Parts: sequence; C-alpha cells; structure tokens
Amino acid sequence: MSKNFDVVVIGGGPGGYIAAIRAAQLGFNTACIDEWKNEKGGPAPGGTCTNVGCIPSKALLQSSEHYEHAGHAFKDHGIDVKGLSLNLPQMLGRKNTVVKQNNDGILYLFKKNKVTFFHGRGSFVKGDANGYEIKVAGAAEESITAKQVIVATGSNARALPGAPFDEELILSNTGALAITEVPKKLGVIGAGVIGLEMGSVWRRLGAEVTVLEALPTFLGAVDEQIAKEAQKLLAKQGLTVNLGVKIGDIKAGKKDVSVDYTDDKGNAQKAVFDKLIVSIGRTPNTTGLNAEAVGLKLDERGFIAVDGDCKTNLPNVWAVGDVVRGPMLAHKAEEEGVAVAERIAGQHGHVNFNTIPWVIYTSPEIAWVGKTEQQLKADGIAYKAGTFPFLANGRARALGDTSGMVKFLADAKTDEILGVHIVGPMASELISEAVVAMEFRASAEDIARICHAHPSLSEATKEAALAVDKRALNF
Repeated sequence: MSKNFDVVVIGGGPGGYIAAIRAAQLGFNTACIDEWKNEKGGPAPGGTCTNVGCIPSKALLQSSEHYEHAGHAFKDHGIDVKGLSLNLPQMLGRKNTVVKQNNDGILYLFKKNKVTFFHGRGSFVKGDANGYEIKVAGAAEESITAKQVIVATGSNARALPGAPFDEELILSNTGALAITEVPKKLGVIGAGVIGLEMGSVWRRLGAEVTVLEALPTFLGAVDEQIAKEAQKLLAKQGLTVNLGVKIGDIKAGKKDVSVDYTDDKGNAQKAVFDKLIVSIGRTPNTTGLNAEAVGLKLDERGFIAVDGDCKTNLPNVWAVGDVVRGPMLAHKAEEEGVAVAERIAGQHGHVNFNTIPWVIYTSPEIAWVGKTEQQLKADGIAYKAGTFPFLANGRARALGDTSGMVKFLADAKTDEILGVHIVGPMASELISEAVVAMEFRASAEDIARICHAHPSLSEATKEAALAVDKRALNF
C-alpha cells in the first residue's frame, strides 16, 4: 500500500469523508484517517453526525413520533390500538442498525472512489510547503505523507464547569441517545437544537421533561414570529421550557441529579432529575492533532484559524467543518469539503453562508434560510412579509397536522427573497425550495408564479410568496 498521497484528510465526518471523495474524483491519490470505533472496535466513519448526532437522533425522533401517533393520533384516522407498549431495546437497536448502515455506506464509497482509509487518530509530525508527515495511531502505528492536508476533526460537546459528562446521569448527546430506560423526570440544560430534539424524543416516550435555558428568549436565532409559534406548539405537547435561568450547583447522586438554579424572576429554585442532558454548545476538536508540531494556528476560541477559502496559516493545509468558524452544521461541512478539494484542483469552490439552511427536527419541524425579520429591522432594510398557515393547506389537513406556517421576507423594492422561515410538517424538506430560489436570487413573485402540485405541503410555500404581495388565494 502506498503511503505517499496527494491529499490526506484527517477526520471522516461529513466534511472529511466528502472532501476525500471529491478529491479522489478530481484525480488525486487520496487518503482519509478516522478514529471512530463501533462496539466491536471496527471502523465507524461518519463522525459525530453519523455516530452520535444527526443520524441516530433522527432515527429516535422518527420512532418516538410513531409511538406517540399510535397512542394518540391514530384514533382520529380510525385506527384503534390496544395494548400499546414500548420496546425500548428494539427502538435503540434499530437506531444502531441505521448508524451502521451509514458507517458501512461510507466505507463502500471510499472503496468505490479509490480513497485509502486508515483507521486511527491522525496527527501532524512535521512538514512544510514540500509536504507533511502524518502519524496514524491505530491498531498499529504508521506514518504517511501528504502534499495537501485537509483537517476535518469536528467538535465535542461542551460540559458545564464542575459537571463533567459521565454519560450515566449527566449526559451529552452521546448519552442522550443511549438511555436504556425512560426516565420519569428528565432535565435538559440548553434549549437549542440538541436539547429540543432529545427532549422531544424522551417526552414522547413518557418522560416529564423540563428544559432550562439561560437566554431570555426562546430560539433567539430563529425568526421571532416562528419561534413564538414553535414555543406555543411545544408547550401544548407538554414540553416545559424555562427561560432566563441561571444555573448554579449540579450534583450527581447515586440515582439522580440535582440542579440549583435561579429563575427569570431571581428566585432560587432546585430540581431533581433522573437524568440530565447538557446541550450548551460544542467546542472544536483539536485534541491530539499535534498542531504545535507544524505551527498550525488556532484562534482564541480554539478553532483552527482559516480565511474565506478555508486556508490555514500553513501552506497546503486546509480545515473545514466544526473545527473552523461558521455554523456547526453537517451540510456546511460537506460544502466546505467539496469546495476545498476543488480549490486544490485549481477550480473555484463555492460556499454561500447566506443560503445555508437550518433545521430543528422537532414536531413540528422548524427550518429557515436567510435573514430573520428582526435582523432586517436591525439592518434598516425595507422589506415585505407574507405568511400562510398550514391550517389552510389541504395536504396538511389530510395528514392531520395543520400546525405552523410558512413565512417569506422579500426586499420592499426589488422583491428579492431575503429569508424564508417555516414551522410545520416536513419543514426540513420544504426549505430546500427556498434555498434554491435564494441561491439564484429569485423574487417572491417567481415562487408565486411557479406551479406547485396539488395537494402538497409545498403549496403553502407558494401561498406565502403570494402573501408578500397580499394576494394569497387560499387564506
């Protein structure tokens, strides 16, 4: 096996494995190093996303939604379910199967595209513009060389000071996906994407869930109108969210966790939970990379410092994904990985941060792209807004889920779409139309004049675009 490569990618998550595949497609002799292990010690490429993030969480979200529908919504459809019971080991087993299918899929793609895979931890040994020596610490230690290096080492869950993750009582996303018995009382610190998704899973399965959020507003990055609607709908489901809290001492006992906190009125409170999920953000993963050996520059927050093209301070060393600036999103990492591989080939890789979609996979789902209404007001940009409720959408009625709305924001003069925000069924799928439209700088009228299939949820998108000009047809 050759140990001299044109491109070596350190990290096999969404940014890393996609970068490796694209580099190989462009004719480079490419290797990818990844240290994730499955329960048998074998390779499990895909990073946090595939192993303990995006993929397993969506599997549990889907399973738990089926369970909740069987216990409640099926009745409306004329389906009576007697003796409904939860088989949690089977549910977790299915989740693990889905993860393995994705792991195996990546290994297959490496083979298909002639990417050499190394199972272990990659770290710098030495190097300069002429090439870099990379150590692979796996079952056996070996060294490989690369003309170009792409660092895609991802991120780790951030722990609260004095409350390290034990993944038994105090849980990161990893432990939250592997609870073997539904807790009676579940605490969640942080009302972000992970907190709301994991809180939703375990609430549906029977846990009493309380979310503690330090910020005074719910989902502050989301359009305010959409966030308020989502908060109302989640509260109606029984998800308790306390805003403006200040976390104090956290003490793990033998069977539970106590949390001292101050509420939004300044009153001291104490809560005891069977399990506590801490989801307060993530930190860049550069541990063991040995960046100092080659002088790779990190910024003040520990991210690898890069320019707009993902170039580091070192010649022929690049970095993508969660380990660099920008949103910590798998699809953002993938786009950067493709762009970097193409830049290495002398092409013009393209990543538009303004059209990266965001999704929260609660029920209803929340998705958005572009500017929020509060951002446009703060920037002094004149705009027009149009909304359309799923309550007036025929397909939503047929599905039995009419919660939420679609909202368009367009430039007051040019009608160019500036932002699209959705809370409702299948928002994660509907947002892609808005991304395409914004990438081509479409106007709200462009969407309004495109024929959408009937009956479909996408008609709500068309109607919201029509509403920008105050001419919605079905509401």
